[in-house]
Amino acid sequence: MLASMAVLGLLLPCRARPSEAARKPKLVVVLVADQMRADYVDLYGKSWRGGLARLFTQGAYFTNASYPYLQTITCAGHATVSTGAYPHIHGLIQNAWFDRATAKNVSCTDDPSQPLVTYSVPIAGGESPHRLLVSTLADEMREQLRPSPRVVSFSLKARSAIMLAGHKATSVAWTDAGALVTSKAFSPVPVLAIAQHLARFPVNWDKVPAWTKSSPPSAYAFTDEGLAEYPPKGWTPSFPHKLQGSTQLETMANWTRSPLADDYFAHMALQTVKSMKLGQTPATDYLAISFSVLDLVGHAYGPRSHEVQDVLLRLDKSLGRLFAGLDGAVGKNNYVVVLTADHGVAPLPEQMTQEGQNAGRIDIPRVAAALEAATVKEIGGKNNVVAAVYTDLYLAPGAYQKVLGKPGAIERVLAALKTQPGVADAFHAQQLANPRVAQSDLQKAAALSFYPGRSGDFVLVPAPFWLAAAAGTTHGSANDYDKRVPVVFMGAGIKKGKLAVAASPADVAPTLAKIVGVTMKSAQGHVLNEALIPSVRLFGAP
Repeated sequence: MLASMAVLGLLLPCRARPSEAARKPKLVVVLVADQMRADYVDLYGKSWRGGLARLFTQGAYFTNASYPYLQTITCAGHATVSTGAYPHIHGLIQNAWFDRATAKNVSCTDDPSQPLVTYSVPIAGGESPHRLLVSTLADEMREQLRPSPRVVSFSLKARSAIMLAGHKATSVAWTDAGALVTSKAFSPVPVLAIAQHLARFPVNWDKVPAWTKSSPPSAYAFTDEGLAEYPPKGWTPSFPHKLQGSTQLETMANWTRSPLADDYFAHMALQTVKSMKLGQTPATDYLAISFSVLDLVGHAYGPRSHEVQDVLLRLDKSLGRLFAGLDGAVGKNNYVVVLTADHGVAPLPEQMTQEGQNAGRIDIPRVAAALEAATVKEIGGKNNVVAAVYTDLYLAPGAYQKVLGKPGAIERVLAALKTQPGVADAFHAQQLANPRVAQSDLQKAAALSFYPGRSGDFVLVPAPFWLAAAAGTTHGSANDYDKRVPVVFMGAGIKKGKLAVAASPADVAPTLAKIVGVTMKSAQGHVLNEALIPSVRLFGAP
């Protein structure tokens, strides 16, 4: 009998005993490096020695991760990371769009009903996540876990901090007009731990140092002062960059475009972990940081610049200090961290032209004028085009329906758009209503970015190396340099290794949900089981 039971034990699947199973983490850390392209790891990673190096050598690194949708924009990307859903579900198609009800552009976080709560001088305006239509990972953790976790989120940008947090956060902070702020949507008064940090570690605006290169010349690829770089006012094309401005507000603006800002937020996050004892109570807490400087610098200088490389070098050091601090405060095996990006960025088109590529700048006013001419020809009237927000074009009320109602008109209007320089394709709203019936990869990508009532009547698809930006560079296309980003997990429940399986930033929330044992109501991403040690796969729902 005993022998047969032993044989049976060999044949049946073995579930890990509680003592053998991985413990659920005490702290979930979500990091977004705004505008970090996937190829930066290979291009520049050899010089990293700190936190970025630790992530990509000790974590589960998905080398084939990308966004499947068209409008790879900051607000959309952060919402996708936190919810596991794509814009056609979570509703945040861009940073801003044309609101047909008010005939004005609105940002993804605008909310006059939730005024700003400032940590210094009063600032007008209001922000909240009310336009986010689904729940975030942090929301589900707050709803499903007991004890209920604390949710803390930081960024220079409102849309980044708010979207990583969601609707039910404990503390969310970002900058506005040079001051740190939150919103009444999260707290009616300044959060004590943040106020205490600002008092203890103020920025001395009278002695902000210049931004100089942090490493020797051999650490940088490509050449400095690249063609068509577009430095901010008062800055030069090459180092050093003077941050001290003629006014404190100007100095603040320069500071936010320097690695000093990323380092300050990393330090503030670590001090908040210590003061609020995040990850040090029976609850599983949540911390999110979106590092915005890479995006602000990248738009001006481009992905090959020494400025972008130096931001990454310094972020590597900042994250090294953050992880060392978390190791001490929370415990090396008690937290799980993920790093990803909200989008990549295009190379400067002038540099691509110099290398013989078909590249340039899409003249959106010219495209809007072509749409106006085409619609007037088909349905008459005037001022048919009422707004153009990046690659979304909006017609006056009733005009789109008139174009649809005239046989052959919609095809002729689309043809007029497709003849515009830099436009690879164009779609109208009816074509984008259902991604599942899309007839091409580009149509599906556009459909995944489309939300009825918010998106335009017509949507443009930029050709490779063609940008809807008058200067510098930008993102927001389905091209590889915009949609491919890193996804890397490290810490509790994670096994290290390079993984070439297809992945998406939408997989971040479902994977972390699996680790902490909650379910995501609206996620379209899936659990990246390849990153999980076997016992973690037993947590939560499948």
